[in-house]
Amino acid sequence: MEYKRKQRALSDATKQKISAKLKGRKKPISVCTKISKGLTNYWSQIPQQQSGSSINGPM
Repeated sequence: MEYKRKQRALSDATKQKISAKLKGRKKPISVCTKISKGLTNYWSQIPQQQSGSSINGPM
């Protein structure tokens, strides 16, 4: 299959056009649900902070 785009990089003008076109669009409920489930799954795999340890880690 031959694709139009040969590289991933887009010009800043193209990025701004895409951004302007998508502003204000609402996501369907199904998409919001999938995002929510994905984030819940992701954060469930991250261990809780141990009591007594700082956020930045040991110094």
